[in-house]
Amino acid sequence: MSLERKKMILGPISPAVPGTLYQQIVDGLKREVSEGRLKPGSSLPSFRQLAEDLLVSVITVKRAYEELEREGIIYRRQGLGTFVAEQGHDRSREAKLNAAQTLLASGVREAAEAGLKPAEILELMREILQENKSYDQRD
Repeated sequence: MSLERKKMILGPISPAVPGTLYQQIVDGLKREVSEGRLKPGSSLPSFRQLAEDLLVSVITVKRAYEELEREGIIYRRQGLGTFVAEQGHDRSREAKLNAAQTLLASGVREAAEAGLKPAEILELMREILQENKSYDQRD
């Protein structure tokens, strides 16, 4: 995996971007696995290589990989490297769906507290979906 490809997969990893550096790596890899761009069995860069490529510490990459491994999205084999798990796609997708549900519930609560009625909240959601058509790859 080339440096340019890793950065494209993970997006900008930067203190200027919201979220911790390790969480940005976790989120980027989860996104790539859940969207099928990283297939089961795909090899990931070593801690040192990814840290060097992304200009972050080895500890940051190690923490991200450990979280992904705990969630069953990746696995490590001593002497062989780190790979996307067979069930990585399903687990990554499940984690993304849980996060989406939490965020949507929070958004609905905020909208209701702002005085919007259920029909107005649904209309707001339709508008947001319309604005984000680029994410809609199934229609």
